[in-house]
Amino acid sequence: MVRPLGDGQELTASLDDLLRDYDAEAPLEHAFTIPASWYVDPRVYELEKKAVFGGWQVVGRLDQVEQPGQFLTADVAGEPIVVVRGRDGGLRAFFNVCRHHAAAVATGEQGQAASLRCPYHGWTYSLEGELRGTPDFDGVCGFDRARNGLVPARLDTWESFIFVQLEPGPPLTEFLGRLPERIRPLGLPSFHFVERRKYAFDSNWKVFVDNYLDGGYHIPFLHKGLDSVLDYAEYTIENQDRFCLQSSPVVDSGRDASTAAVRKGERALYYWLYPNFMINWYQGVMDTNLVLPLAVDRTLVVFDFYFADVTEGSMARNRASIDVGERIQGEDTGICASVQRGLNSRAYRAGRLSVRREAGEQLFHRLLAADLRRGFETQGQPLRRRR
Repeated sequence: MVRPLGDGQELTASLDDLLRDYDAEAPLEHAFTIPASWYVDPRVYELEKKAVFGGWQVVGRLDQVEQPGQFLTADVAGEPIVVVRGRDGGLRAFFNVCRHHAAAVATGEQGQAASLRCPYHGWTYSLEGELRGTPDFDGVCGFDRARNGLVPARLDTWESFIFVQLEPGPPLTEFLGRLPERIRPLGLPSFHFVERRKYAFDSNWKVFVDNYLDGGYHIPFLHKGLDSVLDYAEYTIENQDRFCLQSSPVVDSGRDASTAAVRKGERALYYWLYPNFMINWYQGVMDTNLVLPLAVDRTLVVFDFYFADVTEGSMARNRASIDVGERIQGEDTGICASVQRGLNSRAYRAGRLSVRREAGEQLFHRLLAADLRRGFETQGQPLRRRR
């Protein structure tokens, strides 16, 4: 599976050929990863924007938009989105695009306003998205204000998370499958948001997801601190339709006191929801990871940190827990950048998967392949059968 030196095949191959260069039907013991071209070719990245990120995406938390007028903004694979709580108490999502000359009507990551006013020419929209004000617009023929409100996007919520869906697809309850019943015993409503941190690095977004889903394979080598509190031999991987649960008993080996002090409980639980959302749970400690593509070779990961106890006496321990997460994330982003450089090499085309460890990664690749191929065919280009 090594590319011949100077072969250049991927540079001239059609997108059809690239999408067929992966066997999603192969059993794990015979499977390869998705090909390197899927991580480096801009055509694949552009297809992902609609075919993958047009589905249900986490854009924020309910605590950010509890009161009328509170809003948050997000970018979903290049599409600007605003979520706002209306005067009627309803929660709505809109494309954050003024209907006049396309500027953003809501600026800043979050805030509160009596209305949404475009900073460019002053067009004003109600919290329900209706166009209310159009300065100096008298005499414009054929203009119907009622038909020029903000364009809505489909919105739904689960637990404290807000989702939007930009392309046609199943309702959120169907998309989540059995995840809510698996998560429910963890008592997510008892956790309180404390802090958000963001990490940008030079890697395709899928490299970070692969790293997360390798069944702990990299932990003994890359995360010495985390390895000291997990039982690597008893690490388990469980796949469902659109999510994967990785889990390990929590132990204290005595090798890293700072990590052991903030990673407690019987088991560590790592949930991944296709394509790019993770929930990491320990006793009294939780963080979520949202993996956002910025470019074909640039990724932003948004970490939200939650704790069950946020009293004053617990905050030093909570900060120490965030610091441990920061150290682990630094280790992950460094290796992801290294992998991205290797994916650009003529020496690599695809790799094999560990039967013991990497079933979650295969699930990700299969779901991704299905979405990309479906998206390609939706464009009116039937995918040829794989030879």
